[in-house]
Amino acid sequence: MRKIPVILDGDPGHDDAIAWVLAKGSQQMNILGVTSVCGNQTIEKTTYNARRICTLIGLDVPMAMGRLRPLISAPIIAPTVHGESGLDGPALPEPAYPLLEMDAVSLMAKLLEESEEPVTLIPTGPLTNVAALLLAYPELKAKIARISLMGGGVQYGNWTPAAEFNILVDPEAADVVFSSGIPIIMAGLDVTEKAMIFPEDFERIRALGNPVAVIVAEWLEFFYQFHRGLGYEGAPVHDAVAVAALLKPEIMESQDLYVQVETAGEFCKGATVADFNGVLGKAPNAKVLMGIDRQAFVDLLVEAIETYGEGKA
Repeated sequence: MRKIPVILDGDPGHDDAIAWVLAKGSQQMNILGVTSVCGNQTIEKTTYNARRICTLIGLDVPMAMGRLRPLISAPIIAPTVHGESGLDGPALPEPAYPLLEMDAVSLMAKLLEESEEPVTLIPTGPLTNVAALLLAYPELKAKIARISLMGGGVQYGNWTPAAEFNILVDPEAADVVFSSGIPIIMAGLDVTEKAMIFPEDFERIRALGNPVAVIVAEWLEFFYQFHRGLGYEGAPVHDAVAVAALLKPEIMESQDLYVQVETAGEFCKGATVADFNGVLGKAPNAKVLMGIDRQAFVDLLVEAIETYGEGKA
């Protein structure tokens, strides 16, 4: 099977972490590099978390730190969701792999230039690094096969009534990405809120017994504590959908839509506005995921985690 060359970019974050576990464990992706972005927590914390996650899953690839802040806006962090560390919960190994001195955008550009085939970008945090890459290296657009992102929501938001967190943190960056002409798969709240992992699924994962499985189960339990307080029956693993959409597109439902990002509205800043009725007469710029086979998604995650080894006898 030919592996998909990808670059993982995120602000881990429990669901980013699980997305990366899925990407590595799927055996279907050639992960060229990892970059961190300012989002759920400060860039220092998300970078530290990214390095610990890569150490846990044995992902020894080039890694670089992203920009200190969004392109224009002030940072927004989410300690109420992911904790003060940005990845509270189980103890993780200290970083075993080096952090490059070059910045995230320079690493992305280098990896794109060196790749013999177009590369898929998988940003699961704010789109700061991806937008900065497109602005600094427009000649490399042709080396990007597609962008499978977690962000937005064409029906509603979660950080404001209109805006999802990742897009709200850096709406100007999102506008650059959605206006780029590069094929986009958008895993927004419309689908990720349906990618629910229930407590019985936590136990199924824990029962695999390997160290990664045990930590993923504990991540899910921590993440669920926040969501249970909002009335959720499980933990929506938002970011892993952006990976799953590449591995098993057949378990998704989607619509091809033209999507614009609101950058200036008083009430709707960060909103991803979809032209459902074609009133603008513009060609779709995103495959917007709207539905998912939840059980197939859980099975995919379990199969990936199983590859990290056998559990205790």
